[in-house]
Amino acid sequence: MRCVGTVVRGIRTPIIKENDDLATIVVDSLMAAKESEGFEFRDKDVVAITEAVVGISEGNYVTVDDVAEDLTNKFPSKDIGVVNPILSRNRFSIILKGIARAMDKITLLTSFPSDEVGNGILDEEILEKSEYHLGSIISEDEYYETFGSWIHPFTGINMIDFYRELIESEDCEVEFVFSNDIKTILDYTNDVLTCDIHTREKSTKLLKGLGANVYGLHQVLVEPIGDSGCNPDFGLLGSNKATEEKLKLFPKTGDVLVREVQKRLIDITGKQIEVMVYGDGAFKDPVGQIWELADPIVSPAHTDGLVGTPNEIKLKYVSDNKFADLKGDELKEAIKDEIKHKDKDLTGQMITEGTTPRRLTDLIGSLCDLTSGSGDKGTPVVFIQGYFDNLAND
Repeated sequence: MRCVGTVVRGIRTPIIKENDDLATIVVDSLMAAKESEGFEFRDKDVVAITEAVVGISEGNYVTVDDVAEDLTNKFPSKDIGVVNPILSRNRFSIILKGIARAMDKITLLTSFPSDEVGNGILDEEILEKSEYHLGSIISEDEYYETFGSWIHPFTGINMIDFYRELIESEDCEVEFVFSNDIKTILDYTNDVLTCDIHTREKSTKLLKGLGANVYGLHQVLVEPIGDSGCNPDFGLLGSNKATEEKLKLFPKTGDVLVREVQKRLIDITGKQIEVMVYGDGAFKDPVGQIWELADPIVSPAHTDGLVGTPNEIKLKYVSDNKFADLKGDELKEAIKDEIKHKDKDLTGQMITEGTTPRRLTDLIGSLCDLTSGSGDKGTPVVFIQGYFDNLAND
């Protein structure tokens, strides 16, 4: 019998640049890894490609000036509210530079004690002892009087100070407001740019219903400015800093890529291999309280075999209940038989309690993000075998 279940390999590739043939690089790198490591391809193997190299290869970039031009067209008043941006130099600082370059004044409203993905903005112990609570509206002066220039323990900087300096460097005035109610921004301006990621549709709908001229980051650069990049589905969401004047956008040609890679691999191996593009994993750091998912979705593109959720029984539950009187090989064979004859849809059944009813692409994407990391591993392709296996597969 097989003694190994799921196996995950980070696949090294050449350094990928704009206009590279990414499908060929992915397939060639997998074939080289096969020869080096001696594995064989099997049906339901998964090949995952990080969104970063997809965006790079397709040349999906925009400049700070592109951002400024699009926002100038959307907000000719040049006086806007910027609501709930994440506190990230990589994710938001270059976007903010573009906003500031387009505007004369920004009222920046941020949630507290942290942003949407868990980046802290103040000392929560001081907050608990102060006169303020989560329903308060805190002015910039009150923030500094109560919390000082709070330093984030991971980054070593105060993002309010950082954002202020960045905005003012573009000759733009800024006022900070701290509130967990986005409607607060309407006390300052009727022109609003919402910057939240996972509640974007709700936020824009709410403010628009109250009469605001509102756009979300997902509605900026959905079409190119001149010969710039764009993302029709997510706009600036999912973008990353490329240089001090350029952003790499979330990829827009992932569907074409995954189907091309899948076709080539099936032709070469004769196996039904699934392919996906992945970004941030959907997990939270229990120490830093950072929710990793700063991208709008985990997987912007995947082949059809990765649609759906797991349909698994909980081995512990079956062992402790239905087969409580069995042990050893007899128990294993009974559980294997239970797996082989499980319903095709176990939704709502007690036998699934404690399993993970999340989308396959979110689960696999998180596994891939943890494997490839965000630094210098040099493995933008992840190869997974046995993910869809269970104990009944010998």
